[in-house]
Amino acid sequence: MLDRLQAGLLMAAKSSDGLAGWQIALIVISIVLIIILLVFISGIRVVKQTEKYVIERLGGYHSTWGTGIKMLIPFIDRVAYKISMKEQVHDFPPQPVITKDNVTMQIDTIVFFQVTDPKLYAYGVENPINAIENLSSTTLRNIIGELDLDETLTSRDLINTKMRAILDEATDPWGIKVNRVEVKNILPPKDIREAMERQMRAEREKREKVLLAEGQKQSAILIAEGNKESLILNAEAEKQAAIKKAEAEAEAIRQVKHAEAEGIIKLREAEAKGIEMLKNANPDEKVLKLKSYEALTKVADGQATKLIIPSELTNVASVVSTIKETLKDSKK
Repeated sequence: MLDRLQAGLLMAAKSSDGLAGWQIALIVISIVLIIILLVFISGIRVVKQTEKYVIERLGGYHSTWGTGIKMLIPFIDRVAYKISMKEQVHDFPPQPVITKDNVTMQIDTIVFFQVTDPKLYAYGVENPINAIENLSSTTLRNIIGELDLDETLTSRDLINTKMRAILDEATDPWGIKVNRVEVKNILPPKDIREAMERQMRAEREKREKVLLAEGQKQSAILIAEGNKESLILNAEAEKQAAIKKAEAEAEAIRQVKHAEAEGIIKLREAEAKGIEMLKNANPDEKVLKLKSYEALTKVADGQATKLIIPSELTNVASVVSTIKETLKDSKK
């Protein structure tokens, strides 16, 4: 093709006048080369790491390009789809669903998915995002239709797990992997919400009363236990005080008796020493008579009504027996 173009340009140049013809030919050749270069450059594609290119040749699928520099054949190949391989997140609007006990509520979901096969994603279904949205809404209705209101409000994990499994299986022919499904909001009707709020308020008030009653009960138990402990401790203290008092009285009596015994012993020792001293002094008859008279004087001063006077006052033994007899009569 280029050879024919050059030959035509040469013939045109020969037919024209001299240098002007050659200049025109060079300009035309340069323009053609620039156009060819631009067409060649326009066919170069740089594919990013997170993307895949689906290439069509003459209207049919040809190949899938990965990361790198690629070259399209001008006017024959074209990039049909640029597909992101990142995980994608789509938040679908609330869907009306009916529970098993005929309560209509609004539920919106979030789907996390990722393209695994660009060819299936490009040619498997028309508008994959719309298809996933419709599939998630129908699946959600089927799952909620098997649950009542209370189970729906408390079984988010169950709903998420079932939806993920069903969506993942359904989207596999489309080259899509559903990684996770989350129920974002569950909105019951207004009258149901008000009834639930009243129920929760009553439950909170019930728990409050139970806690107050439990607190009062514990307080009464603690007070009773404290009084019991106080009485026990007071009784124990009185017992210990009585024991200490009895021990103190016993000790006092013991000390008094001990002092009396010591006094008697000392008195007897003194009498013995006096007798011994009297004996050692070897008194004469006049002294003994004088002492006998003094003893009779003391005896006469007593309360005795009976007196026995020995015939021999000089006999000390008789005096002693006389004193004993007198003391016996005094005791009577």
